[in-house]
Amino acid sequence: MTGQVRTVDGRVAGRRGQATRQKLLDCLSEMLSSSPYRDVKVIDVARKAGTSPATFYQYFPDVEGAVLEIAEHMATEGAQLTSLVEGRTWVGKSGWSAAEELVDGFLEFWRRNDAILRVVDLGAAEGDKRFYKIRMKILNSVTNSLTESVKELQAKGKVDKDVSPAAMAGSLVAMLAAVASHQKGFQTWGVKQAELKPNLALLVHLGITGKKPTR
Repeated sequence: MTGQVRTVDGRVAGRRGQATRQKLLDCLSEMLSSSPYRDVKVIDVARKAGTSPATFYQYFPDVEGAVLEIAEHMATEGAQLTSLVEGRTWVGKSGWSAAEELVDGFLEFWRRNDAILRVVDLGAAEGDKRFYKIRMKILNSVTNSLTESVKELQAKGKVDKDVSPAAMAGSLVAMLAAVASHQKGFQTWGVKQAELKPNLALLVHLGITGKKPTR
């Protein structure tokens, strides 16, 4: 998290203060991986970071404020998921490669950020607009690029004109997000990760191109 860092009261934090602030965020991220969001308290985060609650409050108004900062940083990283789709061709074998790489990148991003994404999903589901905007920032990056991909295929006569590019792209991204957040659950159905990826890629390819892939 780069740029000028300020305390809650507006003072610019020095190098030592920035390091303390980042340590608090890192400790909070770690705690979210093992504890329910609602159970995380300021005193516990401060203790884990080797500092005091008073120091925590110099940099963040509360736990939620710190969580939102972690989530914003994650969303900025998530916006780069668009690179998995932009400029890709969905014709022939290249289409299958595009579908595989999109699925791989999406699932990996969700695994890497599982803890904070669970908090974002919870906040969005409860109607918190701040968390909702963060969630949509991640999903929009892929949805917009996939929408353009479908439009390009339609312009070339390779996808039926009756298909709504935005509806198709949005449906596929919503499916990817749902599957990505349920990866551990597939194991209870006897589905291995190695089986999940190609089948999910098949659905993505069929949705975008309307055809079985050429492998």
